Amino acid sequence: MNIVKCYHCGGDCDMSTIFFDDKDFCCNGCKTVYDIFSSNNLSYYYDLQSSAGATPSVVKDKYNFLDEEDIVEKLVEFNDGNIQIINLYIPHIHCSSCIWVLENMNKLHDAVISSFVDFPKKMVRITYKNKFLSLKELVVLLAKIGYEPYISLDDYGKAKQPTDRSLIYKLGVAGFAFGNIMFLSFPEYFEVSGFWIDQYKVLFRWLMFVFSLPVVFYAAQDYFISAYKGLRSNILNIDVPIALGVFVLFVRSTLEIMFDWGTGFFDSLTGLVFFLLLGKFFQQKTYSFLSFERDYKSYFPIAITRILKNGKEENAQVYDIKVGDRLLIRNEELIPVDGILINGNAQIDYSFVSGESEAVRLASGDKIFAGGKQLSGAIEMEVLKTISQSYLTQLWGNAVFQKDKSSSFQTLTDRIGKRFTIAVLSIALIATIFWSFYDSSKMFNVFTAVLIIACPCAIALAAPFTLGNMLRIFGKKKFYLKDTRTIEQLAVIDTAIFDKTGTITTAKKSAVCYEGLGLTLDEESLLKNTLRASNHPLSRTLYSMLKEHDIMILDDYHEHLGKGIEGRKAANHIKVGSAIFVGNASEKNMVKTVVHVSANDEYKGRFVFHNEYRKGVSQVFKSMAEKMNVAILSGDNAGEKSRLEGLLPKGTLLLFNQKPKNKLEYIKALQEQNKKVLMVGDGLNDAGALAQSNVGIAISENVNVFSPACDGIMDASKFGQLHHYILASKKAMKIIKMSFTLSLAYNIVGLYFAVTGQLQPVIAAILMPLSSISIVVFTTISTNLMGRKLK
Repeated sequence: MNIVKCYHCGGDCDMSTIFFDDKDFCCNGCKTVYDIFSSNNLSYYYDLQSSAGATPSVVKDKYNFLDEEDIVEKLVEFNDGNIQIINLYIPHIHCSSCIWVLENMNKLHDAVISSFVDFPKKMVRITYKNKFLSLKELVVLLAKIGYEPYISLDDYGKAKQPTDRSLIYKLGVAGFAFGNIMFLSFPEYFEVSGFWIDQYKVLFRWLMFVFSLPVVFYAAQDYFISAYKGLRSNILNIDVPIALGVFVLFVRSTLEIMFDWGTGFFDSLTGLVFFLLLGKFFQQKTYSFLSFERDYKSYFPIAITRILKNGKEENAQVYDIKVGDRLLIRNEELIPVDGILINGNAQIDYSFVSGESEAVRLASGDKIFAGGKQLSGAIEMEVLKTISQSYLTQLWGNAVFQKDKSSSFQTLTDRIGKRFTIAVLSIALIATIFWSFYDSSKMFNVFTAVLIIACPCAIALAAPFTLGNMLRIFGKKKFYLKDTRTIEQLAVIDTAIFDKTGTITTAKKSAVCYEGLGLTLDEESLLKNTLRASNHPLSRTLYSMLKEHDIMILDDYHEHLGKGIEGRKAANHIKVGSAIFVGNASEKNMVKTVVHVSANDEYKGRFVFHNEYRKGVSQVFKSMAEKMNVAILSGDNAGEKSRLEGLLPKGTLLLFNQKPKNKLEYIKALQEQNKKVLMVGDGLNDAGALAQSNVGIAISENVNVFSPACDGIMDASKFGQLHHYILASKKAMKIIKMSFTLSLAYNIVGLYFAVTGQLQPVIAAILMPLSSISIVVFTTISTNLMGRKLK
């Protein structure tokens, strides 16, 4: 009798098979999900992996608690009244089909704006319009299509996924069974004979069989499930040979004790599973440590302006901000924490958070969310909730802002993985056929040993562990990178472009003098408050130099990129910027860095800057010029050209009066010549160039430079180490290549001993995870030693 399989979930259909659209379904739930997918043009889900779905749960009235606004408020991470964002843990996420359907949620409901899956964590981040789709309706929709999220009321205030301890339980079961089977096998090992031993020999063998059952059907189930799903999708993944080896050992051992051929290989079987799980546990703990160190122990070097109770302003690091603090957010700055708007004209762009670019106007008393960008002058806010480093990392890594930069090592690992399993199975089959004729007693041992000893796991682990540890090390050195791909890109850079003002110059030591007509008190007050709203390095220098004035809320504020800023209060109007911008077109060929001022359309004068260059600039350019092309693209005039020519290596390209658009186009032209470009700028005014470059690094010096455009943020005090960080990235690539070589050598040597019948399966089971552990240890120690040499 043919067993009918459900088209959606792959389960067996009983007598009540439902026939719909020429397909069989085991229940109405599976039929409904299929109908939803097909009617919304999502049937490609079944092309990615056949029978990939899960039978949907009945959830009627289960999520009524999500009608409570206070619970929803604590579950969602963003809620401006129109758009909500939530992270949900979905245990059923297991394959490419799951990712595809969950990232196409907008086709199932128009109110879903976007959804992104974090596959390793089984999390989905969904942005939706809550006026048209409530959180309860969203959760019910997910449950209807077989992806019911896990939401616990016990810790809803924390809104975090439960700790998965299944690996620890499986490791405990395998270890317990392995120890007991070894104990029961001692008489067989030492060939002890006698009436008492012979009388209980059969019992001992069957006890070993009983101990092996939970190991095979519980502890090793992930390998069987992974292999089954891979085969069902016509993919030979690396778990296929492991599952096959466990299966062969179990069947062979069971047959031996049934027909009294021998004691079997239950010790090898349970030892194999135990050591495989031990290796997996070690890898998991190491990776968790690296992730924790990156997210919680190394911080973004972002300075926030905090307003003290006496009205004074001070710079504070983002991780020092506390609930109740009052913050100043300038024009184009990102809001670092959730809070309440106190005063100012708030026009917030939440595209960094939600992907929606339409700015939101807010009034005093309205709530502001972390990740929004202020677009209209300066505002003051009070902190409601401190921000977690992991949330900033998550925002920065949002798929909306990912550049299309594929990982070469990931591509190489994937290529090896696909071919490796086929090669291993072929070698195992050929070796088994050979030994079946030459010495059949070794046939099963050879077959199992080949399947177990050869594993590309170590190759797959080399890149993520090396690069993950480098991210952690760089973070501790105040050089924070977005992701591991940035290190790969940094290692192949052959051209470095630098901005001048605020990048290679420091505002802390720059001297400023004023030349021109005197400013009235009202004009100086308006100038001070207009500068207060700007984050440009020259504006910040001027703002700190001018004497104290009462804080006022401007009626109007505009920042003209590459030109200047203007502010208005009542009938008074002030402009600060280039000579042409303020209306002094007669001044040309300036040989100094200057900022011009006009009040009420009357030219007043100029501030002349005597720039102080960062410590170590000459050495950084000298070191980098030996390995790559270096250049300076400055929006300033050529006033400092002669000084820079004496400071920098001969032949350094110096281009001045470069607008942001010019910088972007210059970098694009270099990339068309197959150049790999590094851009170092101030994070805000150079956003376009930073985004266009292969690697964009923002220099932070008492400035909030957090921006999705950049790939890295460097504390200004570490500027002199930039070349060493690039060299460290190159060395990290060498460590990965050395790990690849070691792993391939291990596989070749291991296969030799396995094929020639010199390797027992239990020894193979010990060596296999040890190879992975050795690679992890090698990469971790190598990168740590390299990290100690960095300053």
